[in-house]
Parts: sequence; structure tokens; C-alpha cells
Amino acid sequence: MSSLKTLNPKAEVMGRQAALFMNINAAKGLYDVMKTNLGPKGTIKMLVGGAGDIKLTKDGNVLLREMQIQNPTAVMIARAAVAQDDVTGDGTTSMIIFIGELMKQAERYIGEGLHPRVIVEGYELAKRAALTFLDGFKEAVDVSDREALRCVARSALRTKLREDLADQLTDIVTDAVCIVRPADGAPIDLHMVEIMHMRHRLDTDTRLVRGLVLDHGSRHPDMPRSVERAFILNANISLEYEKSEVNAGFFYSSAEQREKLVAAERAVTDAKVQRIIDLKNKASVCPAGEGRGFVVINQKGIDPLSLDLLAKEGILALRRSKRRNAERLQLSCGGFVVNSVEELEPECLGQAGNVYEHVLGEEKYTFVEDVAKPTSCTILIKARRRGAASEGPGPVGPNDHTIAQIKDAVRDGLRAVKNTIDDAAVVPGAGAYEIAAANHLRSVTVKTAEGRVKLGVLAFAEALLGVPKILAENSGFDPQDAIIELTSEAEAGGVVGINIATGEACDPRTSGIFDNHIVKRQIMQSAPIIASQLLLVDEVLRAGMNMRQR
Repeated sequence: MSSLKTLNPKAEVMGRQAALFMNINAAKGLYDVMKTNLGPKGTIKMLVGGAGDIKLTKDGNVLLREMQIQNPTAVMIARAAVAQDDVTGDGTTSMIIFIGELMKQAERYIGEGLHPRVIVEGYELAKRAALTFLDGFKEAVDVSDREALRCVARSALRTKLREDLADQLTDIVTDAVCIVRPADGAPIDLHMVEIMHMRHRLDTDTRLVRGLVLDHGSRHPDMPRSVERAFILNANISLEYEKSEVNAGFFYSSAEQREKLVAAERAVTDAKVQRIIDLKNKASVCPAGEGRGFVVINQKGIDPLSLDLLAKEGILALRRSKRRNAERLQLSCGGFVVNSVEELEPECLGQAGNVYEHVLGEEKYTFVEDVAKPTSCTILIKARRRGAASEGPGPVGPNDHTIAQIKDAVRDGLRAVKNTIDDAAVVPGAGAYEIAAANHLRSVTVKTAEGRVKLGVLAFAEALLGVPKILAENSGFDPQDAIIELTSEAEAGGVVGINIATGEACDPRTSGIFDNHIVKRQIMQSAPIIASQLLLVDEVLRAGMNMRQR
């Protein structure tokens, strides 16, 4: 310490004991905040921002991203947990709980005189044994078995939403992933699932659209509001006057010359519109008497005069659609994006059985449905703003807070199904893996350890039981009684988890409760590393260079 003071008189140093207990208390603080959120019976946190805005959530990832954490150790743990969600899509709360339990167990042994290095060696030995045990504990699944995917999705959704809504969203989430899953085994791109909400009806009216929903509509009153058996032109063509990219000037000396300039500018845009109309009128595209419609969905602008020309031909035109929707539209309806009028050919057109516009107050939505082989889809969350009298009589639907909760839960459910397909394996849930791994460490691994390293293995095994303990506590049962019963049942053989309805032991496989293998594996790999690094900190130095001075 004196040496550092010599180098930097303004430095602040925290010694071994103070540094250790600062890290332990930071981990315990996050643990105490997050533990009540775990499981289907977990509670909800209310986050209040500086401007008074409110956010209700029980998603660990959302909490850790939104909370303003100042303790440097807690910030480090929170970043590790957020990285867990970025990699696997779930497991942030379990990560925080496991790190907190590891630090609590270490505190007990350090208080009895055991050196942190010995505990870290035990944690490392136990981690390798737990990962090996996980590979044998997982169960292979047939990724074409829809029921297996539903079980994983339901398990993920019930931890975020009430049971009836979670069960309804289970089929929606499962079908959505199956739609965007490539037939050739290529990686699944979940961005091809659009998650959109409408403040309309109730959350139980949420549905899967096997097509695309656009959050805007036509901009001309004479355009059709519904088109059957439609050809769809997916375009990226400017149908309005645009200034040149280079600085250029046009000068005129009379009103007649100005009118000629305006007419020439207009003629360029009208020619583009006419090429689209000619494509619509081709006999091979719209045979007479078949009643086929024509829809233009353009990424760039369409000026009023062009809209008027298209409306006279019975064409439904939408402008300034999102670039991501252009890709989704191509996967849903077929065809390809056209970037110039020279590319306009019948082969570029997609098809949809029904394209219609839905108006809610001042908002418009365009539905593209009844597509032949969709490889993109939309999850439409229907919910009404609380107190929206304009929607008519009836029960009031969820507000914006609930909409955000549903969106977060749907994203987690989509990721859970994707992980199951990628891993082709699942892990029995309800704390079954933690109980079985703890028994394995205490009965097998501890015998291979030498000397005091055994204490680190036992501490790791005890920390694993944190998850089933908290599941029991959050469900209103005594955690110690539940752990004793679960451990006894597991020692007798079989896979045992906790039934949150009764507090008794159950087989999660028969109840359809499963977790993702990659989530468990990532927690087992990352949490012991973070805890070990924190335990080996012997000094905290506040002597770094200020970033502003750099």
C-alpha cells in the first residue's frame, strides 16, 4: 500500500479482507434483488426512471439492463449475466443466483480459515465434473417432434407470463420458429419473425399471421382496401422527384421554360409509374376475368400524383416500408426485390391470397395473408391501452407495461425453441439437474478430490441447490423441507424436480418441464469463473487514469 502511495498519493486502496467482503456483499446484493423473480411463481419488479416513467418486468435481462448499478463488482456480475442472455437468450436470473450462492458458500468457509485459492481449486474441479455430468444428464430430442418443442417453449413462457396466456403463446411461438426454419438445415434467423402489437381487443387475441403485417397503409382514398389473389411487387424504386446527389443548377428565362422543366421532371416519374401499370396489365400477369389484384410495396417514396395514377388502375400501393420487411416479404410471398423499372418482369412478383387494410383510429395496418409457402411470419400481439373508451364496451385489455412483458416473453420463447433445435437436446427442468448434479458431486466427485479441495467441491454442490431452494421459497413452501425431500428422492434414483403447486417431488419429464441444454451449460461455465475471479481479488485500487484525462 505504501508503495502505491509513493507512486500516486491520491490513490485509494482497499485491503484483502475489505476487498473480499466488498465483492461478496455485491454478489449477495444482486442475489437478494433477483431471487424473488425466479420461476413461474416469481414476483414482478417495478423500475421507476428519473423522469417518473415506469417499467414492470420480471425478466432478469431487462432488469439488469435498465437498473443503474454503481457498485463496480455488481456491474461486472450484471454484465456477465447480460452476456449470458445475449449468447443463449435466457438464464440471467439463474446466473445471478448461482454466482451469489457460490460467493455465500465461499464466505462461510473463508470465515472458518480456508484460503480462497483452495476454494477456487475446488470450484474448478466441481465445474468440470458438473459439465461432464450435464452431458450425460441431457436428453436427446427429435427436432421434428412438435410436442417436444412446445414443452420447452411453455417452460420458458410460464416463467414470464401468467399460465393461461403462456399456454396460448406456446403454439404461436413454436409454429413461428417452425415456419422460419430453413429446410436445408441452415441456421435459423429469428429476425424473420416480426413481433408487432395492435392496441385492439385483449392479449388473449394474440395470433400468428402466416405472412406479414405492415404498420402502415395506403395513402390514397381511392385505392382498394382489400385485394384478393394479389400479385405483389416488392420494389425499391423512387416514385417521386429527387434532388441530384451532385450540386447542379437549372436556370430559365421565362415562365414557359420553367413549365418545360417541371414537365420534364414529372415525365421521368410518370414513366416509372407507367412501367408498373404495364406490368400489371400484361395478359400473363392479370388474365381478363380472373379478378387478380395488384399490390405495390415500395421502400422509397411515392408522390401524390403517382399514387393517383396507381389508384386509377386499382393498384394498392404502400410507400416507405422498412427494409427488413422487404426481406420478410420476399420469404413470405416469393419473388424478389426490384431496384429499377428495367427489372420489371412477371418473375419478380410474389403472390398472396389476401391483402387487406385494417384501420384503428388514426393508425393503419396492412395484412398480407394466405401465402403458399411462408418462410417468414408475424406474431401479432393484440392489446388495448388501458381506459381506451373508443374501442367500445367490454373488459379493458392490458396496458403498455403488459405489452412490453409479452414482447420480452415471446422473444425468450422463440430463442428457447431455436436453442432446442440447434442442440437437439433438452435438460429436465424444475431444478432436477441442480439436485442430481449436487448429489453426484457429494457422492462421486468429492472422493476424487484431495485434501481441503474437497471443501470447495462441497461448497459448489451446496450452491447448486440454490435454484430449487428459491423455486420452493417463491412458491410458498419451506425450502429446507423441500430440499430434504428432493435430495432423498434423487438418491433413491430417477430424475426429480420440485412441483411448484404442491411443493413435493415430481418427475419433470412427465410434466413436460424442460430447460435448454446450452443455457445450463453456459451457466455452469461462466458463473464459477466469475466467482473465482472475485474470490482471488486481494486489493481494490482506485488509482486508474480518468477517461476524460485520456
